[in-house]
Amino acid sequence: QTLQKRAVINNDDVFGQRLIQQVIHEHGADTVWTYSTQDASADLFTGNLTYSVTGVTGTLQTPKGTVPFQSPLVGQFNLENLLAAVGAALQCGLELESITAAIAQFPGVPGRMERVQVSENQDIGVIVDYAHTPDSLENLLKAARPFIPGRMICVFGCGGDRDRTKRPKMGAIAAQLSDWAIVTSDNPRTEEPSQILQDVVNGIPNTVKALVMGDRAEAIRTAILDANPGDTVLIAGKGHEDYQILGTEKIHFDDREQARLALCQRHN
Repeated sequence: QTLQKRAVINNDDVFGQRLIQQVIHEHGADTVWTYSTQDASADLFTGNLTYSVTGVTGTLQTPKGTVPFQSPLVGQFNLENLLAAVGAALQCGLELESITAAIAQFPGVPGRMERVQVSENQDIGVIVDYAHTPDSLENLLKAARPFIPGRMICVFGCGGDRDRTKRPKMGAIAAQLSDWAIVTSDNPRTEEPSQILQDVVNGIPNTVKALVMGDRAEAIRTAILDANPGDTVLIAGKGHEDYQILGTEKIHFDDREQARLALCQRHN
């Protein structure tokens, strides 16, 4: 099969729009496939979307046809990445049905909006993410909000021996965008954990109820056990990491493992 080379470019992005025009100008309109989550006139588009804490369902519109799809991934950026991957796969000659089957099975990147689920009847959502800066925490909370029917509970902390100025900013963001913020330790390293926690709390308005709990495992357990059905617990900061740095010692610690333990306790 002879394949025509085409660029697959995001039409929702300002730079992408410029790039589309540049490629069309230099190589012709038939050398570009555009993708969008907002503009149905794009070559690749997702429509009729239904979001939940277990993922997203909808229709996938492509130059090769329109089909239903289901993906366990959550977040706007994952939809955009999905469309780019579909476009590239179609360019490589894969069948649309094979692509949608793969989409349904793809678990995502470890620690990037990774869902933690222990049973089919799990009544809350739990998401682990690597967000550890003000921008990434804000993006995480904003991306997750549309998928959450109940409260959004954010468990997060800040690393030690790192930029102290980001700590109150992250506290303010969590207080503003989540329904309940639980401030805990991340990787304190050689700093005093209580001072790091205080730096974060300094950014949280006095009118906002937040819980400060230095023991990260206990913070995760509290969030999950105290959540109401329909709530989602977002555990931010460590993502795929399977360790915690206390002083100069690195110990085994995995947010996902702790979440599973708490979920099992919740459902037993």
